[in-house]
Amino acid sequence: MNIATEGHALETTSHLHQCASETLQQGSVLLVTAVRLKAGPRGLQIDDQTYAGLARYAENFRWVKFAGIALNREKEEETSVTWLDVTDHPQADRIEFIALPHAYRINSFLRSYKRTRTVLGEHIRQVDHLCFTLGYLFGDWGAVAALEANAQGRKFAVWFDRVEHDVIARTLPTLSFRRRIKERATLPIMKRYHRYLIGRSALGLFQGRDTFNAYEKASSNPVCMYDVHTDEEDKISEEDLLIKTARVMSGAPLRILYAGRAVEMKGPEDWISSLAEAAAQGVEFEARWLGDGPLIARMQEALGKKNLTDRVKLMGHVSDRETVLQAMRESDVLLFCHKTPESPRCLIESLVSGCPIVGYSSPYPQDLLSLHGGGALTPLNNPAELGQKIAELHQNRQALAKHIQNAALSGTRFDEATLYRRRAELLKAFT
Repeated sequence: MNIATEGHALETTSHLHQCASETLQQGSVLLVTAVRLKAGPRGLQIDDQTYAGLARYAENFRWVKFAGIALNREKEEETSVTWLDVTDHPQADRIEFIALPHAYRINSFLRSYKRTRTVLGEHIRQVDHLCFTLGYLFGDWGAVAALEANAQGRKFAVWFDRVEHDVIARTLPTLSFRRRIKERATLPIMKRYHRYLIGRSALGLFQGRDTFNAYEKASSNPVCMYDVHTDEEDKISEEDLLIKTARVMSGAPLRILYAGRAVEMKGPEDWISSLAEAAAQGVEFEARWLGDGPLIARMQEALGKKNLTDRVKLMGHVSDRETVLQAMRESDVLLFCHKTPESPRCLIESLVSGCPIVGYSSPYPQDLLSLHGGGALTPLNNPAELGQKIAELHQNRQALAKHIQNAALSGTRFDEATLYRRRAELLKAFT
């Protein structure tokens, strides 16, 4: 295992440099991201999804340099994450971890900028291919890496998970007064900054159709990508699919699910309101929300006011991924109320599990359903209409059973190994 840490010391050991140089001509890649790296009792730790993704990168490159942000407990509240020791990674001997400073405040960013850019420049010179995740302004080391790569005359790819400036703009009312002032002042700069870097990249990798539509015109080579962690073994079996459709056709109460953080952008209160509308229309259902977050208490209060506490369960954080997927396989509908232009993996995982996605319309879910269907979409910010859609599916079980079959069919194209291989091929071809 090879670990390069940032903070008090940004330098890598000579052994790491030697290992990196040995693979210089054998397909090496530098990934600069905003993923958190946590100091654990046995060294650095990363979240389980990044852990899995790095295994795929290691299948396609001989050497992987992965840069993330050192988790600073004094400055950032930890969310519910399953942390894994990087020392246990099956490809640890071919992955170098680089922990960059947590510097989202302008003062800390300016203090660490020169030194961090110098170190990023060294790593950029040591690899064949470059991919930088962009998403903010201050403290966005992926953007700084892009500036440095451009200065070195290197070709690089940019990756966007979501339309960050739009996400922030839509969530401004939920922020503190000082944060609103700051974000309003910097949002126009962020938008121009990101488009500037996209325009200088050789490849734009945009997660989901919402992100692709927002940035494609700024890129000379835009590609719509999907970041998934499902494979053949995760797909619902034909036997389970038959059992599921038979249960639906029997008229049993609907099983409704959501899996994700209880935060404003996920629309948890709209989710509850849509269930209340469905209940008012006589729908028999049992619903679960898998995930925790700052709005859980408010959700629980809303359930009490709407007399739904006996029918809706807030399950809290579920760390085991297989448990989440099994819950999707057993559910008839994944109900979602996403309010911002992002590309949540839970929608793809639901389709893979043969669970129709029903929720607010946007380019991302529209694209997921474009080939085979497997769900129903309603206008944004209208929980009453979404509740009515649930009632329609409850009444028309044959249509719901068809959605279940189509969901499983739509999920067949989301295979982790295939999608990561395609990403690697693009990076090798254009950077």
